[in-house]
Amino acid sequence: MTALVEMRGITKRFPGVLANDHVDFVLEAGEIHALLGENGAGKTTLMNILYGLYQPDEGVIYVKGKPAIIHSPHDAIQLGIGMVHQHFQLVPTFSVAENIVLGLPSRREPFLESRRQVHQRIAEVSRAYGLTVDPSCPVWQLSVGEQQRVEILKALYRGATVLILDEPTAVLTPQECERLFDTLLALVQSGKSVIFISHKLDEVMAISHRVTVLRDGRVVGTARTQDISKQELARMMVGREMRPIEKPPAAPAGPVIELHDIWAHDDRGLPALRSVSLQVHAGEILGIAGVDGNGQAELEEVLTGLRRPSRGRYLLAGQNVTHASARELFAAGLAHIPADRNRFGMVADMTLAENSILGMEGQPPFTRLGMLRYREMEGHCSRLIHEYDIRAPGPAAFAGTLSGGNAQKLILAREISRRPKALVAAQPTRGLDIGATEYVRRKLLEQRQRGCAVLLISTELEEILALSDRIAVIYEGQIVGMVDPACVDIEQLGLMMAGAVKEVCELPPRMPAGPEGNPIEGRRP
Repeated sequence: MTALVEMRGITKRFPGVLANDHVDFVLEAGEIHALLGENGAGKTTLMNILYGLYQPDEGVIYVKGKPAIIHSPHDAIQLGIGMVHQHFQLVPTFSVAENIVLGLPSRREPFLESRRQVHQRIAEVSRAYGLTVDPSCPVWQLSVGEQQRVEILKALYRGATVLILDEPTAVLTPQECERLFDTLLALVQSGKSVIFISHKLDEVMAISHRVTVLRDGRVVGTARTQDISKQELARMMVGREMRPIEKPPAAPAGPVIELHDIWAHDDRGLPALRSVSLQVHAGEILGIAGVDGNGQAELEEVLTGLRRPSRGRYLLAGQNVTHASARELFAAGLAHIPADRNRFGMVADMTLAENSILGMEGQPPFTRLGMLRYREMEGHCSRLIHEYDIRAPGPAAFAGTLSGGNAQKLILAREISRRPKALVAAQPTRGLDIGATEYVRRKLLEQRQRGCAVLLISTELEEILALSDRIAVIYEGQIVGMVDPACVDIEQLGLMMAGAVKEVCELPPRMPAGPEGNPIEGRRP
């Protein structure tokens, strides 16, 4: 194959960080090239350099054999390089067609192009690559998978021959992932090339032709995917052997979290949760599976006191907490690992010591006579840094300097060091590399074994199946099925998440009689 893009000796420094250390990367025509590495390994930095968002401190880039100076995304687009970011760059109130042509000069200057001609050209590109989408539909009405198609169409409409996809499957159902892979194969068959950034090894093995692994800003190796195993890739990424996670049998006790007919509205005042009823027992993990935007965020907020339900009852360890605040729930024994760790999990401009006691700042031993005791705070933080292997200079470092995986470890350490009765873990491994993901999952299982009731909200179906004792599937704000992970697969879960089927393998009722003959949910009959 011919080298379409060649990056030689790319070096990029940030204050205190060597993000890329003389990286060599070659993309051939008509291939899908996967880029793997832990958080902070330099993958996104390297691709941001190729797309013109960053400038390299050293090194050169060749496109089609010629030296290329890429000062901006506009320069990259002119060279045929397009990028689909993990967080889509679309205007929700605009139509598909308006988003695709946004920023492009009109062929009828000073007049706008006719809508009919734009729609016709979009339809031609759509048909060529199997990207079915209605050009006149407002973006806010599209599913996540359809919005991703619009982003890909936007790049192809601008003439991209190289497409960079940053974690493209993070919010897709298995069925949407299959459609995306079909699209990528159609692209490479037409002579285009794809750079596929992902931390999901199964996807890399299934879709890529070659793979390059980065670790600590350097290239560990490049290989043809057919010549390397998943275990070898994992070892290259983290520098050690990955041990399988053992999941001991569950021994669930009485219910700790109980929701009865909960209704809630979203920020626009529209129904987001509709008659949600569920229980999470001490010593079990209940997984919530669903496509983003189907009520998971509102469910997380109701459970943690950040959103008030409009109807229903919420009990925590038998106590009615339906209208309790986040602080009251915290005091009642609820811990929370938020989906948006930067917004709700930590304060970037505060030190690790200060972040390590958030929610406990008014309690001894961290406060005396209304004054914070910094020595106690720093000692507590140092213990957490050591116990949870948080890679940081020390308690005085600012939280905003941590990588995604270490920030998640800090939040996890703070929340479970209190030995909570219940833990709401929302997307706990989103965006984490394989090593940090393994660590977080082990810690969640440790809490289950300790007798904590864990509610796991995740779009990672492999994670839901691996950790959960029961799985509740949410679709359009409703629980459409409660299933046993032992008798359901990813394909069936994906169909339930898309609303195609209501139930696949429902669990038998867990309703043994209590001491007074009243049915209580707790153990399997």
